[in-house]
Amino acid sequence: LEPLGIRVAWITGSVKGKARQKMLDAAASGEATLIVGTHAVIEDKVRFHRLGLAIIDEQHRFGVAQRLALRKKLADEATGAVGPGVPPGSGPLEPHLLMMSATPIPRTLAMTYFADLDVSTIDELPPGRSPIVTRVFADGRRDDVIEKIAAAVEDGRQVYWVCPLIEESEALDLKNATETHAELGAALPGKTVGLLHGRMPAAEKAAVMSLFSSGQMHILVATTVIEVGVDVPNASVMVIEHAERFGLSQLHQLRGRVGRGSVASVCVLIYTGPLSDTGKSRLRAMAETTDGFEIARRDLDIRGPGEFMGARQSGAQLLRFADLQEDAPLLSAARALAPRLLDEQPRAAQLQVERWLGHKTEYLKA
Repeated sequence: LEPLGIRVAWITGSVKGKARQKMLDAAASGEATLIVGTHAVIEDKVRFHRLGLAIIDEQHRFGVAQRLALRKKLADEATGAVGPGVPPGSGPLEPHLLMMSATPIPRTLAMTYFADLDVSTIDELPPGRSPIVTRVFADGRRDDVIEKIAAAVEDGRQVYWVCPLIEESEALDLKNATETHAELGAALPGKTVGLLHGRMPAAEKAAVMSLFSSGQMHILVATTVIEVGVDVPNASVMVIEHAERFGLSQLHQLRGRVGRGSVASVCVLIYTGPLSDTGKSRLRAMAETTDGFEIARRDLDIRGPGEFMGARQSGAQLLRFADLQEDAPLLSAARALAPRLLDEQPRAAQLQVERWLGHKTEYLKA
């Protein structure tokens, strides 16, 4: 964007000292018109010149408290409470907020019914992408899975193999990446098998990903560190160990690492029984749909929406009288009636809000 005259500032927790201060000054003065960063951008020390739009990517990774902190910063911008030399009350209108997620968490999906949110759904694959077929295997058929990935590698395709742990644990009897890396290396002689996890130095991780991205590595054994930010079109097979241990959102995110090219892609979920009813429901959902919004809806059914007026993002809905699923028609009618009630009987509406919601209305903004 810089050739277009748009300066970009980069703010994260790892940017320190003079480099960080330079970015903060650029954001506050308006010299930088686009600020990209992690949760660090919602810290009190970060100020904006004239904030017009805030975009939250991977919204499901933010907690309620973090989203409230961001909304407070947006509200401060609206009143001119932040920004050097701007008197309170003379600031611009509240900035627009766009939240993006491939798989909204239960509370967020439920809030699309209750809160003042406009929802847009992207329900088409990007051009050139192929659909992903998901298959579920019991751990007893592990050798069959290894045979299938050997065939895929022979066809020139690359494979991800995801494990829940880096190393063997005394507390958990789960497959780990270190052992699986050695096992696949022995089972597939002549094939290059790499290992990637969060404890590796940054330079070593970059070197491994470079080998895999360039096609010099056939199989990458990894932890969930590959969940986001990885794009290798030739990687068309994803194997996830102990799939019953992962949430639906994470399973869907991991599955999304394949299917990025024109070759038909496969996601293999390996589970260890016996499965709970919740575990069965999750794996069934993954096998039956690749639609992120449908995955989120089923996650809402399985886990519950959590607290609308609190920080809990899943679990029982704790409504006194209503039920989110059974009373959906009443909810639609209430949303249609609310603006009229606020306009014609504002005092009565305010009394109802104070009676039922008290000081917790801020949670509707998160």
